[in-house]
Amino acid sequence: MVNIKPFRAIRFTEKAGNIENLIAQPYDKIDAEMQNEYYAKSAYNYCRLTLPIEENRYEISRERLVKWLEEQILVKDEDPSIYIYYQEFELFGEKYVRKGFIGALRLHPFDENIVLPHEKTHKGPKIDRLNMLKTTKHTLETGFILYSDPEKRTLGLFDEIAGEIPLIEAKDGLGVLNKIWKLTDPVKISIIQDVFKDQQLVIADGHHRYETAVTYRNMRRERAGLWNDDDAYNFRMTYLVPVQDEGLIILATHRCLTKVKVTETNMNEFRQFFDMDEIGQNDIPKFLENNKDKHAFVFYQNNKAVGMTMKLPSDINRFTQDVSDDYKELDVVILRDMIFHGIMGLGELHIDDDIFYERWWKEALEDVDSGKYQVAFILNPTSAEQVLKVAKNHERMPQKATDFYPKMISGLTMLSLEDGEKII
Repeated sequence: MVNIKPFRAIRFTEKAGNIENLIAQPYDKIDAEMQNEYYAKSAYNYCRLTLPIEENRYEISRERLVKWLEEQILVKDEDPSIYIYYQEFELFGEKYVRKGFIGALRLHPFDENIVLPHEKTHKGPKIDRLNMLKTTKHTLETGFILYSDPEKRTLGLFDEIAGEIPLIEAKDGLGVLNKIWKLTDPVKISIIQDVFKDQQLVIADGHHRYETAVTYRNMRRERAGLWNDDDAYNFRMTYLVPVQDEGLIILATHRCLTKVKVTETNMNEFRQFFDMDEIGQNDIPKFLENNKDKHAFVFYQNNKAVGMTMKLPSDINRFTQDVSDDYKELDVVILRDMIFHGIMGLGELHIDDDIFYERWWKEALEDVDSGKYQVAFILNPTSAEQVLKVAKNHERMPQKATDFYPKMISGLTMLSLEDGEKII
């Protein structure tokens, strides 16, 4: 059973300064240039905790955290709360609001079949975040998890609360307006909790950090010997969004090849399985949108864009076996298994060598024109419903199958996992 509880978040006080100078993108989205920019913004920018520039970064993060708490730059809320979290943003000329909440989610290893992954993880990031967690004893950043609320009970409650003045309002460096409301009413909190009684949750973003939290929980339990269910390290501070939310946006991640082009032989084989037409560059989004209910792709090389729509979805069975039909329906699977491996005869494609991934289709085309890539394949995004279906089949999607946009901002809430900290 999914267990969501309110918690006493640690948050910046007015002593820290303007909140817009304090928040930061998630640690794994911060490059060296952004690090320097964040450091220049404030002596208390959250990047100084999640990704310090200094070499002994884990110890530095712990020292800063202790000092900021002592100086009341950061303070723990008095009352356990659920934090309603809205992100207002513009994308492709349209305005969206992603609606969710931050709560304390009881941790469950994947084999308990309650919280499910949708993509594979790698060892390196988990070691780094485990070191940070062990040293700081705080959950510094939220995870991002999907749940189902077909009756939109939670969304209705969120909108009711969002009619009030937000506790926090801050525009981040990407122009996303982040708003937080604090919910302490036990009756309203119980409405949210009730929606989760018979849920299976799926991780949208933050797989490494979730697995790290489970590992850390097990370490703390072993060290304690006797432990209680309400010990804070049994929980993870988590951002949860219903798949029914209209502001839940997944961007496509386009594939760019560096060493090969589409040959005439490839083109002839493509025609066996796809209807193909040359289209204008500016018509690429419209072509994909008009064919989003089909399996559609555009490849671009030599200043030409060619649209492809699959004739028979069952043709994927020639190239992919031993997986579910839901998995075979993924465009990223058709592109990888049928087009790259099957028709083009490409072997394993190594990231940042054979293949690169691009979020924006125009940038992908520009990089082909500049000679950085030989060919770009532009595709539609994976849907949230597909993510849930595949995860519940206990399958992991190919790399870069999802890009949830925007990212959750860091620096709005923090969860203490110190000895004696409880989630009641």
